[in-house]
Amino acid sequence: MSGAAKNSSLSAAKAARQDEFYTQLADIERELKHYKKHFKGKTVYLNCDDPRVSNFFHYFSFNFERLGLKKLIAACYKSQDVDLFSSGDSERAIWLEYEGDKNGSGVPDPEEIGVHHFSGDGDFRSPESIELLNQADIVVTNPPFSLFREYVTQLMEHDKKFILIGPSGAITYKELFPFFKENKIWLGHGFQSGNAFFATRHSADDYAKGVYNSETGLVKFRNVSWFTNLDIAKRHEELVLYRPYDPYMHPTYDNHDAIEVSRVKDIPVDYDGAMGVPITFMEHHNPEQFEILGITKTWSGNATKKYPTQRQISANGAVTEVSKLNDGATLKIGTPPVGKTYYSVGDELFIQTYPRILVRRKAASK
Repeated sequence: MSGAAKNSSLSAAKAARQDEFYTQLADIERELKHYKKHFKGKTVYLNCDDPRVSNFFHYFSFNFERLGLKKLIAACYKSQDVDLFSSGDSERAIWLEYEGDKNGSGVPDPEEIGVHHFSGDGDFRSPESIELLNQADIVVTNPPFSLFREYVTQLMEHDKKFILIGPSGAITYKELFPFFKENKIWLGHGFQSGNAFFATRHSADDYAKGVYNSETGLVKFRNVSWFTNLDIAKRHEELVLYRPYDPYMHPTYDNHDAIEVSRVKDIPVDYDGAMGVPITFMEHHNPEQFEILGITKTWSGNATKKYPTQRQISANGAVTEVSKLNDGATLKIGTPPVGKTYYSVGDELFIQTYPRILVRRKAASK
């Protein structure tokens, strides 16, 4: 292997390892209790889970009969550290299948679990993995966040039901946002208090202070969500609105035909037009109550104007020539804000919001 090729392979392997985070069993139980009715008679595929250490495999194998599953399949990428089911080469990618308790022990025993080796590396995009995917009814896993766009797109292309963990910001991805807009994907119940804790193979040196807990060995993530296309009761709960429309609290954007709503709880109860809401709105979205119109990103084509190069004045007074105003929603302001970054175009001053989902209340909910 050439030096360049070897370095490329090493980089890919490193990136894969950096995406290895193991979901806590309590988090899995807390979320999946809302989907029990969907599993009866179904084949569940865990296609990004090393079953030797995966709590997803533990959950489904130990609850196989209670959930009424037909079959459980689990697969993992190569280069795992431990092989609990065979004495073979642990560098080889494997996949397992389990069809329930056969010997009456009440637990999934090794002799009841079919162990198979992939010919290739077990990547979810490989023909071997796709062959297993085609057997599945529901996919449940914590896929590599760096490949989340590609991973979800593959599931949609194969018309698969799924329950996944992914970065909350995926809602704004160009490749994935249309699925949310068309109500083909939505958010699940989420992590307790908005915090996700994952086990990892890495050391504390790989993380910023406060992220890794050396006592528990867990890494703390915020902005992580459960994504699904299985119907759950939460999706039909109506968001209670009480705030009246106020043009000062809800100013109109300069470059979008919508008003700004900076917090979900401030969505006005009496406004019928388009509103820009934070992406956290998707945690509460009821498709019977709200219509998703778009998003305030350049690629969406929703902006009503384009700005020339701007002067960005940061909170510390530094001035930079940029073109950032064209990627988001902007608000015109009269005076420079204290302690915040703002922009100037000629004599006009602007601030930019975080990405906003553009929504409108449906007639039935008014």
